[in-house]
Formats: sequence, C-alpha cells, structure tokens
Amino acid sequence: MILCIGTTPAAQRVMLFRKLTLDTVNRAVTTVDGAAGKSVNVAKVLKALGERPVAAGFLGGARGEEVRGLLDAERIEMDFVTVAAPTRQCVTVIDQSAESQTELVEESRPVTLADYEKLLAIIQRRTSGCRASVMSGTITPGGPTDFYFRCVQLAHEAGAITVLDAQGTALIEALKARPGLVKPNRPELEATVGYALIEEVAMKLAMRELSERGAQRVVVTAGKQPALAFDGQTCWRIFAPKIQAVNPVGSGDAFTAGLVCRLLRGEDLGEACRWAAAAGAANALTLMAGEVHREDVERLVKEVQVEQI
Repeated sequence: MILCIGTTPAAQRVMLFRKLTLDTVNRAVTTVDGAAGKSVNVAKVLKALGERPVAAGFLGGARGEEVRGLLDAERIEMDFVTVAAPTRQCVTVIDQSAESQTELVEESRPVTLADYEKLLAIIQRRTSGCRASVMSGTITPGGPTDFYFRCVQLAHEAGAITVLDAQGTALIEALKARPGLVKPNRPELEATVGYALIEEVAMKLAMRELSERGAQRVVVTAGKQPALAFDGQTCWRIFAPKIQAVNPVGSGDAFTAGLVCRLLRGEDLGEACRWAAAAGAANALTLMAGEVHREDVERLVKEVQVEQI
C-alpha cells in the first residue's frame, strides 16, 4: 500500500476552447470534471500503474462529497477527515489555437488544529502497513508548519519510503526529519531557497543545499526542460519524450507516482526517473490531470533519455 497525503484536494474542471477571447462570451467545446489536487493526482496515477494507493487528507461540503464519489468510482481507497471548510474547486482553461493552458486555482480554506490531529491519527494508523508515504502540496492556511515533518517521522518509524513534494517552510521543516526524497519543481525550489534558478548550475547548487539540509535524494522537474536528479553522490539529467501535449497540468504529480513505483522495485534514482518522466508525459496526453493510461507510459519510457552528469 502507498499512502498519498495532501491537505488540499480539489474538484477539478477542465474546459476546452478552440479559441479563447477575453472580454466576450466563450463557449467550451468540451468540459470534463474530476477529482484532483496534487496528492489525489498521485493516487490516481499509482492506481493506473497497478499499485494500491490510499488517499488521505481533508474533504468538506458538497465538493468534498463529489471528490469522494469520483475516487470511489475509480476504486481508489481513501481515508479523509470530514471538515467544515468546503473543498476548493480549480478550473483549467485550454485554448487550442494558442496551445495554452491556464489554471484558475481556488485557495483552500483553513481547518482546525483538531482536524490536523485527526488526520495525523489516520496517518499513524495507515503508515504502519504502507510501503511508501507520499506527501504532496501546500498546507491549508494557518496549518501547522511541521505537519510534513511529523508525517516523515511516522513513515520512518514504519520503515516506509518517504517522498515529499512541497515548498517553502513546510519543506524546510520536513528536511529536519531526513525525508527519503524531495521532489519540488523549479518554481517551488526557488521559493524554498530564496533565489532565482535560471541556469542549471544554480539548480544543482540548490539541490545540494537541500541534500545538506537533510534530503537523502532530490529530484527537480522543470516543465519542458530536463529534470535533474541527485542522490547525494551522482547527478542525472532526464529528457522527457517529445509529445503533443493536451493538458500538462498534473504532470509533476504523475512524475512523482512513476518515481515511487520504480523506487519500490529497487531501481536506482536515474532509472526510476526514466519511468517517472514517461508517466509525466503520459499525463499530458489526457484532458484531466492524473488520468494516465498505462500503455502510454510503457510506450513512452522507451523515448526517455537519462544521462549521468
């Protein structure tokens, strides 16, 4: 079992337009609804890859029930705390003529510290039987900054692999517990270290900084640019397959899911990133974030290039 932890799931809507024009009426040619948020995306991709994920976090209100129903329909096991705060909604707007994707993100609402204690109790109970614990996304406003730190500690006690996709204070605090792997994207890494990462050399320095602070392995995704991976000794550069993207939102989460799958198989970081890049590319071929097809991953993995640097 792989535990997928995230405090800010979302009801996701994707609207596809042939051409989007501001300040006028636009009619979508396709609209799809689904469950999303970083941890939920990870769980969906893990399920598609044949793993057994369990999604844990907070859900509230009518949208929260909608997310529960969508995950249940996909036969994804879940263990959410029901909270008073309504689950957020995010909207992806795709303009086919401009080949652009715009993400409209509703901020999550605060929850109580008692809600966090309930979630930590769930995590403690579930972690005892999991092979890996994946922590993804931002903490709800005003939430405890040491939340991921405590999650990493619980996973270490259970002997589970820990993977953290976060930024800023939540990431910095969690580094004190020595997570097995951290996977920010480039903007998230910039927000954490506090300086611009324009050149690859700067990214490598920032990755080494995270390593020195406690991360056992570091992987940084950078959109269309090559991802970088560092295991404390060796660094790799990963080139994703060339594809015609439909919607790249959630590709970083798919990358995380693919990475966890292969690490659990005992592969080294470079080879695990090969499958991770294929999963990220497969995600971009679908309209809804986190809904990959396993056959796409198996096809695209042959086109990923990994080089040691």
